[in-house]
Amino acid sequence: MTLQLAGVTKRYKDFTAVNQLNFTIEKGEIFGLIGQNGAGKTTTFRMILDLQDTTEGSITWAGKPIKSVSRDFLGYLPEERGIFPQMKVEEQLLFFGELHGMDKADLKRDIDFWITRFDLEEKRHVKAETLSKGNKQKVQLIASFIHKPEFLILDEPFSGLDPVNMELLKDAILHLRDQGMTILFSSHQMDNVEELCDRLCLLKRGESLFSGSLLDLKKQYGKTKLTVRTNKTFEELSAFSGVQQVKMERDNEAVLTLQDESYALEIFERLSNGAYIEKFSLDYLSLHEIFKEKVGAAVV
Repeated sequence: MTLQLAGVTKRYKDFTAVNQLNFTIEKGEIFGLIGQNGAGKTTTFRMILDLQDTTEGSITWAGKPIKSVSRDFLGYLPEERGIFPQMKVEEQLLFFGELHGMDKADLKRDIDFWITRFDLEEKRHVKAETLSKGNKQKVQLIASFIHKPEFLILDEPFSGLDPVNMELLKDAILHLRDQGMTILFSSHQMDNVEELCDRLCLLKRGESLFSGSLLDLKKQYGKTKLTVRTNKTFEELSAFSGVQQVKMERDNEAVLTLQDESYALEIFERLSNGAYIEKFSLDYLSLHEIFKEKVGAAVV
């Protein structure tokens, strides 16, 4: 079961929100859609959800137009959170599951599993309005996939979560992926995208700057990030050939940005001078750093 966007464009009078977007998401894949606010992510989600029509192009699921596919194949966690405040947690999850025709006995078993996994057992019979922000988010997340959709869209799922709940959510996403669910999600937290995604699409002002595997994206820049532990000063490190930028960290660590990785050997030899060197690590740029480079502004 594959989701495919081919030449997808969305125009509003004189404004183009999405322009000629092309990507494919394979079954059991976690795919990231990233970009600044206003890049076209939510518009893309709405077209996949068939809440808005495309101006041009096609969106298909398993080769069929998205409009002709039963909505039960799809789950959605919107960025704008919203659950029924007066309804109790378990009742709420039963309601959403039964909306999709789920058998009540199966539904109860699945609700038990996820309530336990998300540490919500003590909240099972309380009204949603009494929950903390993090627990509300966990309940809405469960509601988005309790009917076991084949395809799940998560719009900023990590927003506002503390580190413990963020790890619970990551584990849940990986569990769903391992069960064969196909997942599309957006996040401004690039470390989460980097950790979870098989492939991604980077949007800027409605256009794709890159679509493919994270490793292929990183290879475009090469291994230019060098982390060293040294007593050398900022001025000494900056004077090395091929060093474009130096950032001094704690504990005598420094991060050097190189013109390209070919300069690393000479720097190693000069730093070590034939002796032991405690830390010398050459790596690709992080997704956060690449995002800033490509988009030309800080992540917002």
